[in-house]
Amino acid sequence: MICAVYKSLRKADSYLFVEKRDHFDRVPDVLMKMFGEPKLVMMLPFDKRDHLGFADIKKVQAELEAKGFYLQLPPPVVNLLEQHKKDIGFNPD
Repeated sequence: MICAVYKSLRKADSYLFVEKRDHFDRVPDVLMKMFGEPKLVMMLPFDKRDHLGFADIKKVQAELEAKGFYLQLPPPVVNLLEQHKKDIGFNPD
């Protein structure tokens, strides 16, 4: 299986995997509007890979088969100060 990977020019570090190059017919319109104009990054052959950088390859394949697309979003930003306060047990209340 080969899929096409597109990056969003509107949403940083967001990627859209689709079954075939330039086939967005199974991607919801609202998602395409939020994603913006997709820019092709690569054609990705799954049969030559056993993992992906930030996504579970099995989940990507399953969602491509079930929904026709997979959306990879960046991990949430962690507030390091709040995390540190929590780690040391700081509670000003």
